[in-house]
Amino acid sequence: MVKINFEVATVGGGCFWCTEAVFQEVKGVVKVVSGYTGGNAPGKPTYREICSGLTGHAEVVQVTFNADIISYEDIILIFMTTHDPTSLNRQGADSGTQYRSVIYSHNNKQQKTAEAVLDQMTGAYDKPIVTELSPLGIFYDAEKDHQDYYKNNSEQGYCQVVINPKLAKLRKLHADKLN
Repeated sequence: MVKINFEVATVGGGCFWCTEAVFQEVKGVVKVVSGYTGGNAPGKPTYREICSGLTGHAEVVQVTFNADIISYEDIILIFMTTHDPTSLNRQGADSGTQYRSVIYSHNNKQQKTAEAVLDQMTGAYDKPIVTELSPLGIFYDAEKDHQDYYKNNSEQGYCQVVINPKLAKLRKLHADKLN
């Protein structure tokens, strides 16, 4: 039997619909789950509570990938180049701490790799990178209607105006890493 080398990355780059759509196109990614982490509300938070900005949670995705096909470093590089890591608590029109740029590490190896990628990316942008790097806390799956959002709603206005340009950027910068 062949052992598959699965790993999980957790990142937030604004609206999770956008980040989910990006990673669903990446070769070696087997699952992407939209959700919430990084906050302090008791119990499982709801989308409405997250949108209030009062829980401290960020909209994130958990990306399960085959590390024999794509590395954690490449996952983080793709993440860093498909959103604006210089925008504090904002991505486009989405504003608030729930839309912060953040990498949640699952272990020390991921922490060190993410630190190296952030260092590598310094100078690639005109403004300082504000991406938060923190250990992963409790991850909560988002509600069912937030899963596979782009796949199920690609004709919706938000998808056309916000997600399609991110996917175009992904295809331009990382064509060799796509399905």
